[in-house]
Amino acid sequence: MGMARSDQRQIAAGGGPAKDERHSRDRAIWTLVKRQHGVVTHRQLAGLGLGRSSIHWRVKRGRLHPVARGVYAVGRPQLSRHGGWMVALLAGGDGAALSHGSAAALWGFGREPRGVVEISLPDGRRCRRPGIRAHRRAKLGPEELVTREGLLVTTPVRTLIDEATRLRPLQLERAVNEADKLNLVSPDALRAALDGYLGVPGVPALCGLLDRHTFRLSDSDLEILFRPLAREVGLPVPETKALVNGHEVDFFWPDLGLVVETDGLQYHRTPSQQTRGLRRDHDHLVANLWSVRFSHWQVKHEPAHVRSVLRSAAARARTAKSASRE
Repeated sequence: MGMARSDQRQIAAGGGPAKDERHSRDRAIWTLVKRQHGVVTHRQLAGLGLGRSSIHWRVKRGRLHPVARGVYAVGRPQLSRHGGWMVALLAGGDGAALSHGSAAALWGFGREPRGVVEISLPDGRRCRRPGIRAHRRAKLGPEELVTREGLLVTTPVRTLIDEATRLRPLQLERAVNEADKLNLVSPDALRAALDGYLGVPGVPALCGLLDRHTFRLSDSDLEILFRPLAREVGLPVPETKALVNGHEVDFFWPDLGLVVETDGLQYHRTPSQQTRGLRRDHDHLVANLWSVRFSHWQVKHEPAHVRSVLRSAAARARTAKSASRE
């Protein structure tokens, strides 16, 4: 928080105890104000030795600015974003934590609603103030909260669960990807953590998203499931784990020049994995091969889609092969 030196001096103004005691008190207040992003409560000031009349005098002189009941901005009424978050937490009282959209904004993988700070409160607590949306939480354990930049906030895992109750699938996937990029929680770690949240709203949506991308079959199961799909669209028995253009491929029909690759990698591939995958696809293209890629999830859970794509790819491969012979 940035605050002019004059503002630092202003809070020290006014009558009261002896000079050395006053300086010590004012240093303690200033330390607290900096830690709380320019915001302080009436109770905190009183606890540090300021009487009601001293606080009122500072308000009258424009050195403390009421921003919520019992909460003041110090030096100037304008608040930073972090200052606005701190006001909501102080207004919510003990146990209040940033959550939902505000937590996602603080972590850097989401947005908070315009003009609203979202907080979570222990069950039985209320906070009805303009600009604050309070969620009462019957079960929000201490392991689900952490302090970041001086603000109590729900963990990335808990925040993603909360956001999953209202984000569209593409938005949720974007938030998960961004949390991974920021090294806040990897998709694998997130998926493992969700096992401890069974029955919590938002978890089914996250599981559905993550399972779709992390689902992996063993080589034998993959072959058992895929071979019948190929047979049903009229394809002969393929070569498996064949070396084609210097790359091992999952299924290959040399007479058609048709390659099928399947992905069962992590949620998303690393840059080096992506580069290798692109190089492989390019090598197949240059060699005039038809290359089709399916996820393990599609082979297992979307067989109709796989059959449809295979049928079309096989027909085009046959047409291209016939044309090359003429």
